[in-house]
Formats: sequence, C-alpha cells, structure tokens
Amino acid sequence: MGQRRGFVAELQRDVARRRHAAEQAQRGAVREAARIDREAQRTWREAQRAQAADDRERARLRVREREAEAAAQTAHVELRIGELATLLSSSLETSPGFAFHVLRQKATLPPFDAGGLDVPAAAPQWADFEPAAPGAVGRAFGGAGRYERAMAQARAEYAGACTEHEAAEADRVRQFAERQDSYVRLVAGEQQRVREHNAEIDRLAAAFAAGEPDVVTAYMAEILVSSVYPEGFPHGYRLLYRPDSQDLVVDYELPDTDIVPEHRAYRYVKKSDEITAVARPARDRKDLYRSVVAQIALRTMREVFDGEGAGVVDAVVFNGHVSTIDRATGQPTRPCLVSVTATREKFSGLVLAQVDPVECLRRLNALVSPHPYDLEPVRPVVDFDLSSYRFIEGKDALADLDGRPNLLDMSPTEFEHLVRQLFEAMGMNSWVTQASRDDGVDAVATNVDPIVGGLCVIQAKRYRNVVGVESVRALAGVMDDKRATKGILVTTSWYGTASWDFVSRHGRIELIDSPRLKHLLREHLDLDVLIPLKRTVAPR
Repeated sequence: MGQRRGFVAELQRDVARRRHAAEQAQRGAVREAARIDREAQRTWREAQRAQAADDRERARLRVREREAEAAAQTAHVELRIGELATLLSSSLETSPGFAFHVLRQKATLPPFDAGGLDVPAAAPQWADFEPAAPGAVGRAFGGAGRYERAMAQARAEYAGACTEHEAAEADRVRQFAERQDSYVRLVAGEQQRVREHNAEIDRLAAAFAAGEPDVVTAYMAEILVSSVYPEGFPHGYRLLYRPDSQDLVVDYELPDTDIVPEHRAYRYVKKSDEITAVARPARDRKDLYRSVVAQIALRTMREVFDGEGAGVVDAVVFNGHVSTIDRATGQPTRPCLVSVTATREKFSGLVLAQVDPVECLRRLNALVSPHPYDLEPVRPVVDFDLSSYRFIEGKDALADLDGRPNLLDMSPTEFEHLVRQLFEAMGMNSWVTQASRDDGVDAVATNVDPIVGGLCVIQAKRYRNVVGVESVRALAGVMDDKRATKGILVTTSWYGTASWDFVSRHGRIELIDSPRLKHLLREHLDLDVLIPLKRTVAPR
C-alpha cells in the first residue's frame, strides 16, 4: 500500500513537472510570438517612416524640378523681352556698312612644288660595275680569260645603265618643265582673276559714287541682309533709289504683333502641380510693340547712313509694313505702321544710344500708326507700288506717277498727323489727341514764346465742301472750356462769309483754308500737295 501511494505520488509529480514544463514552453512561445510581433511592428513602423521620408523627398524634388522649369520659362520670356527692348541699342556697337576697298583681293598662291623633279638622279659610276682584276695565282689558272669576259659584261651593263639614266633624266626634265608651265599658268590665271575682280569692284565703286540705282540698291541690300535680328523677325525689304533726289526708299517688312510674348512670367502651383502663365498686361504688350516698330525704323536708317552712301544717299525714306490678314475681310493685307524720312544731316545729330525710339520718331515728324498693335494703318510719306518691280530694281518707280500726295485721299487720322507736323515745323510743340477723348480737339499746341505764347487748340477738317459757321462757333466754345489763348481751324476746303465775320468779331481764332494750307505745307515742310476740289478757292 505504501509503495502504491509512492508510485502515485511520483506519477503526480511527473505530471506536474510536465505540466509546468508545458506551461513554461507555452509562456516562452507566447513571449517569442510577442517578441516577433513587436519586431514586426517595429520593422513596419520603420518601413512606414522610411517610405514617408522617401515620399517627402520625392515630393520635395518634384517641387524643385517644377519650380526650376517655371523659372527657366520665365527666364526665356525675360530674355526675349530684353532682345526686343534693345533692338536699337544692341546694334550700335557694330555696323554692317563696309567700304568697297575691303572687297578687293590679293592673289594668294601656293609656293611652287617641284615634286622632287628639280633634283637630277645620280649618274651610273663605272666603279660600281668594274670587276676586280685577278691576282697572280688566278692568272696562272685561267683567270685572265675569265676577267676579260667579266670586263666585257660589266661594260655592257654600264652602257645600259647610262642609257637608262639618260632616258630617265630626259623624262625628268620634261616633267619638270611641264610642272613649271602648269604653275605659271596657275599664277597667271589667279592674277588675271584677281585683276578682273578688283576691276569689277572699282567699277562698282565708281558706279555707286555716280549714283547708279542698281549698284546703290545692291550695296544697301547687302548692308541690310548683314544686320542680325533675333529669331522670328521676317527681315524682309525692298529698295528703290532715286538718283535725282538722292534718297533711298526702304519698304520694310515688320514683325507681326505676336513677336511680343503674351506672358510675362510662369509660376508653379504646388496644390495643382501645374505651371501657370502670368499674362502680360495689354498696355505693356502694346507699348513694347510700338517700341519695336520705332527701333526697327531707326536702326534701319542708321545702318543705311553708316555705309558708303555719303554724297550718294542724302535722305532715307522708311516705310514699315506688316503682312497680316484683314479681320474684317479675311483677305491678306499689308498695312503701313510707320513712315518716316530724314536727311543725313538731320539724322547725324541724333544720339541713338540715349534716345527714346518713339519720341525720336516724333521728333523726326514721322507718320506713326496711333495704334500699331491694332495694325491701324497710315499713309506712307512716299506712296508708290513696289509690287510691279523686281527686287532691287533700279528703275524709278515714280516716273509715271504724280508724286504729290492727295490730301483728300488721306484718312482723318493721317490728316491730323500732317497738321501736327506742320505746326511743329512752324516752331510749336504739338501733339495729336486721342479721337475718343479729344472733346472736339484734334490737336493741342503750345507756343514757347514767353510773350505771345500759350495754349492753342487746333481742329482739322478734311472736307470737300464748305465748312459751316457752326464749326467755328464750336471751336470758340472749346477754347473757352480749355482756357486757350488761340484757336486754329484747318481745312482742305473753304469757309463761308459767316465764318470769316465771326472770326473777325472773336479776335482769337484763325482760319486756314485750302490755298493757305498748300502754301504753308510748301513753305515749312517743302511738301507740294494736291487738293482737287470741285470749285476754285480764292486766297484770302
């Protein structure tokens, strides 16, 4: 019984030990599983942190790349604006003009190459062929006979070598003489080519100095084609030289308005991950295009005057046109946006590095479109059709035309500009007002005389019939409103008796009719004009 209880107790202890071991193993497994889970969680969190850091880095790099892209696009636009703003100033350091003598050439010839034919070949030497004489022993054993036979063979070989040498030498002398003759012909031909080239240059220089139209226009075309403009400029032109008046007419192709960038900058928007364009204000685009037109006109005139034209080209007429599509008709059109003429003397007084191009054209009394960005045309100073003439044609295009401008064919804007030029030539500072806000004033002028000076309002009437007295009374009302000291009414027609009577009573209004207008234009602008009216207007 006691043994049985001991066995059972031992069995129970064994079960308890196994249970304890199992519990320990289970607890260890739980701890290991927990450790593995913690390790996995830690690894996952580290991976998440690494992924987040990598995403942030990629996002940061993406932002930097897109910002750099936007900055590059902005820099490109700014570079373009800089090119447009400095079309004139950037060209002043160099000149495409050249003197005729730089086109002369000198004969450049390679030295004579004899090709080794000037050195005679060495003649055969007998010592190289002569056999050695036999000694005493050789003669005793038949050497004398063998020597004689060897001597005969040596003489024959020597004679053959001499014959071949003489033939080769004769051939060398012949080839050398042929090479010399060929070189002499080369020298003579090159010298003749250079003489003919230089004679042609001298002929062209003389023809240019004599004012031959073909030569003058060809020379000026070479100057203009050598002028380097930024990318996108049409750089086209047609030329006409009139020797009688010594003026060169340049019909120039201006760039369209799209030469001015529509945007002024580019920005990266992080939220939408897009690069957006910042629009350039319409006023800036219009002002820059106006400046581009003015700069091209001044630059072209300066390049022509900088050439060899002194004494040949005394004046330049620049007409700037734009080839475009008429929005109203859909047809191709070529409006003139600027027309200016200047003498060499007048142009030489300009300091182009310091001028405002737009104001400089105003000073030159240029006829400029009031709205060049809208391609509003003006009538050229010299109006003729170049389409029927070949490029750089020397024929006078005005030979069959009446060169006098018809004032009745002008647009109202062109006539207002002509009136402005007239009063500026008479010593006033004047400017044309904007038609939409002129309050009945076509131009305003100031007389700088300290005694009789003051503000003067001007109205221009491009009429074919009589100007009514109501227009004169309206001018008097505008004078009172503007507190002007004087009023001037200019017309291409005439005034009635009521108008002259009103002016006589008012005392501060001056009327200029067609006869007086023609006289003033001829006196102050040296301009002979046509005003074909249905009736004759008597001067007053």
